[in-house]
Amino acid sequence: MSRNEILEIVKENVIEVLPDLEEHIFKDDDKLVELGANSIDRAEIVMMTMESLSLQIPRVELSGVKNIGELVDAFYTKLNAN
Repeated sequence: MSRNEILEIVKENVIEVLPDLEEHIFKDDDKLVELGANSIDRAEIVMMTMESLSLQIPRVELSGVKNIGELVDAFYTKLNAN
């Protein structure tokens, strides 16, 4: 799966959790917290994306992720390590 495909999945999940962002143009440096996602929203977005990608990643491995681009990169790296 390509990085862009993973980005699309993340965007779909963000919009599902935060429907007000449907018209938002997502960029790699967007931070979920700045887009209005509280900690529960962020956890839900991560869990939904991991489920879509059939990934199991300990949350501690994602603790340093600062923005959507880094989140996508983390998923991409983990997905291609298998």
